[in-house]
Amino acid sequence: MGISKLLLAAGLISALPVHAETFYEMSGKVTADLRYFTQEAQFQNQNYDTNLSFTVEPEFYWEWNDGIDNLTFTPFIRVDENDSRRTHADIRELNWIHIGDNWELRTGIQKVFWGVTEFQHLVDVINQTDAVDDFDGEDKLGQQMINLSLVRDWGIIDLYVLPGFRERTFVGENGRLRGGLAVNDDHATYESSAGENHIDTAIRWSHTLGDFDLGAYWFHGTNRDPNLQVKNINGTTVLTPHYEQMDQIGFDLQATIDSWLWKIESIHRDTTSDSYWALQGGFEYTLYGIQESAADLGVLIEYGWDERGTDADAAIQNDLFFGARLALNDAESTELLAGISHDLDYDSQSLIFEASRRVGDDWTLNLDGRFFSSDDPLDLSYNIKQDDHLQFTVERYF
Repeated sequence: MGISKLLLAAGLISALPVHAETFYEMSGKVTADLRYFTQEAQFQNQNYDTNLSFTVEPEFYWEWNDGIDNLTFTPFIRVDENDSRRTHADIRELNWIHIGDNWELRTGIQKVFWGVTEFQHLVDVINQTDAVDDFDGEDKLGQQMINLSLVRDWGIIDLYVLPGFRERTFVGENGRLRGGLAVNDDHATYESSAGENHIDTAIRWSHTLGDFDLGAYWFHGTNRDPNLQVKNINGTTVLTPHYEQMDQIGFDLQATIDSWLWKIESIHRDTTSDSYWALQGGFEYTLYGIQESAADLGVLIEYGWDERGTDADAAIQNDLFFGARLALNDAESTELLAGISHDLDYDSQSLIFEASRRVGDDWTLNLDGRFFSSDDPLDLSYNIKQDDHLQFTVERYF
């Protein structure tokens, strides 16, 4: 968490009005999670089968001018038992929002999510992945930005200026769920001479037309997905990230028709080294009140395609996904999601399940499982084929 972010935090918080009536609220959560790996490690320096880590993520919220202005500050800290790279801190959000007539201005650090599909979010491009938190790409680092949102009858236009780039975090030598070569992010390189100070830009249009939610955007700036290059540093062979410049256009659509949710995401990415299309699409069908109970069961099917095929540096290039989501709709908000993916090129599979249940007003218990099967060394999932694990998580909200 750099000095520039700390100065930004001090500046925004000190900008709070002193004499105006201000509403303040603090909330957040602390988390303990324990991973149990069911197989011996695949690579050196991973000689453990359990891993314990703790996180703290408070949220501070101020509101003034009758709700016209508000400020949110969300720091994040993780301490990990075995992987020093996974022990880290970040500012997830530190943004001031001013609401005008048919417009909003957001300034600071924040997280922006785009996407509608379940198993992969192709169009989600603004924030960098925090890959040490989890390998699935769902966790994101805070991004510095100025965002002007214009509300019109024909849709919402979001304009973004992103001053500063966040490098992806990577599992260290002692971490699991990584490849045979560790990533040395201390030697990252950039295509742009401005490096991590390059100013990225984006524009997005979103709109709802009856049963259809639509979105389209153009992004110009530093590619969040680095090319990993093999290098010898001080006698050790490692991977180092190289960040290219890119132009990316994206489109997402969700149609809600009776009990059906139809979803599609598509992108075209243009970089110095490659230019390609990719797509993720499918549907979710929900059975409400199964067996005359309060429970709902959703069935999901999706397909992921990448124009580059087996030359893609992405894990999903020709994959089918099947899943089910069960919501008991009980007082404890019990939910279960299970899914299996099948790679049609490499004939590999992965199985995931996520179960959660609230205990009392302040506690949540989660049990997650990830299991992998791959026999082809060219398949990216081959690197984690022995990292099957269960994860038990306890969350305390305040």
